[in-house]
Amino acid sequence: MATTTFLSGVFIGTCVIHPFTGAPLPIWVADYVLPYGTAAIMGVPAHDSRDYVFAQSFDLLAFPVIESNIFVEDGPYEEPKGRLINSDFLNGLSVPEAFEKIIANLTQKRIGKFKVNYRLQDPIFSRQRYWGEPLPIYYKEDQLPYPLAEDQLPLLLPNVSSYQPNKSGAPPLSNALHWVTPEGYPLDLTTMPAWAGSSWYFLRYMDPHNTKAFMDKEKEAYWQGVDFYIGGPEHATSHLLYARFWTKLLQDLGHIYMSEPFPKLFHQGMIQNFAAFVYRIKNSNTFVSFNLKAQYDVVSMHVPIEFVKKDILNREAFKNWRSEFAHATFILEGDKYICGKKMEKMSKSKHNVINPETVIAQYGADALRLYLMFLGPLEQSKPWDLAGIEGISRFLNKVWRFVHHAKTFWTHTALLPTQETLKIIHKTIKKVTESIEKCSFNTAISSLMICINELSTFEKVAQSIVENVILLLEPFAPYMAAELWESIGKKGSIMKVAFPIWDEIYLEEKSFQYPIAVNGKLRTKMVFDYHTPHTVIEKEVLANKVIQKWLGDKKPIKVIIVPNRMVNVVL
Repeated sequence: MATTTFLSGVFIGTCVIHPFTGAPLPIWVADYVLPYGTAAIMGVPAHDSRDYVFAQSFDLLAFPVIESNIFVEDGPYEEPKGRLINSDFLNGLSVPEAFEKIIANLTQKRIGKFKVNYRLQDPIFSRQRYWGEPLPIYYKEDQLPYPLAEDQLPLLLPNVSSYQPNKSGAPPLSNALHWVTPEGYPLDLTTMPAWAGSSWYFLRYMDPHNTKAFMDKEKEAYWQGVDFYIGGPEHATSHLLYARFWTKLLQDLGHIYMSEPFPKLFHQGMIQNFAAFVYRIKNSNTFVSFNLKAQYDVVSMHVPIEFVKKDILNREAFKNWRSEFAHATFILEGDKYICGKKMEKMSKSKHNVINPETVIAQYGADALRLYLMFLGPLEQSKPWDLAGIEGISRFLNKVWRFVHHAKTFWTHTALLPTQETLKIIHKTIKKVTESIEKCSFNTAISSLMICINELSTFEKVAQSIVENVILLLEPFAPYMAAELWESIGKKGSIMKVAFPIWDEIYLEEKSFQYPIAVNGKLRTKMVFDYHTPHTVIEKEVLANKVIQKWLGDKKPIKVIIVPNRMVNVVL
């Protein structure tokens, strides 16, 4: 939801008619939509945070039209996923399907048409600072800009006496003694922005030592673009947007083949943690405890989370933190100062960053790495919880014990893997591989945990099975995997060993465990081959001792067999 609690607006006293339902829609004048567009904008409070805040400000109805598990009272549902509801002829359609049908309907009725709304990101290319690529531009007597000749490139930054602007306010390059062309013409004093180099560096990586061109086309044909890019949405609207523009331009000029530099972009979630707050009375050095702040005019301020334990502020640590707080006074609750807290993304400015070195010192780098990937889907923001890493540490210890126990049974006589263990490991290889491909690392780790639990039930496990377990663990816990690899007598780096591949032959299910119910209530379970005839299943179920106990003297009316699902004996 938006952080704004109130938005301004005026109802003009009239309405427009909804093109599909014929319902009146009130017209409001508001400025909060200016970053999005002008003229008539359709507000959808139940599915847009800005519209939601506006509706809350003026007690307007927030009417959900996309199915979700979020109540309107809790905020808007902004994901473009789900089926439409409360939408007449659009009910049951996905959001993309509904868009297409709406456009087709409006076009057919000649009351609307499809239109692309462009939102331009204008770049400011020249910067008045020292650090950056100098612009290869010079000026003649007519004060017009001229490009440097190619044999004078690249233009390198000069030495300057100061990185600050000069007294007249000219950029730092004005401090250079001879910032002129060989002919004596003055060079441009501005430099390129940081994103100038970042807009094409990925191309240069393909051919970094080429002195005749920025990249050879044959190298580009081999390497292609960036297969998979992980970055936040802010990154996408700055660096990636401009890099794509440069790529399109270079393709138009015939310098490269590719049209799209980043075919797949993935937005990772943020690691969150509780942030702690104190409340300062305005224009004073007095701080009010959390439950008393409503009685005063206060401003909130972040404090380091290490100063807070069970919501109670260490006042001495706070006073020693900054000199301005050395003589701070506190209005307490009893003898304690209670801090406010809020879950926010980790940030130095919010003083809620967890130092990874502290965690590594206690649990190890592998445990931290594994925990961060196990928190949940990569694209979602996730809260930090120290209890979770303790569970991961126990799992790694279990893997260690499993491997060292298993190898005690390996002798000169080869221990062959059983069909059961082959099925377990190949099922895990498939799940882990597919999860990694989808960046679903949490489900990959979960599959590993299930695998270890299942293999631990066997007294003896063959070396080939254990080797695959270690190879599956390596992407997530590389240090421990390397130690285990060496401990089972393997030479060389585990990182150079091919990742295991599953064999479908071991994944074929030949039997199914049927739940057996009597009058709909589960009484026992029985295993049958997939191709067992129904007559055989019925005969063996009725002969089962547990089922006979529940039948007693009664004769079953019928036996319902749902193939590969369940069996129900009806009395």
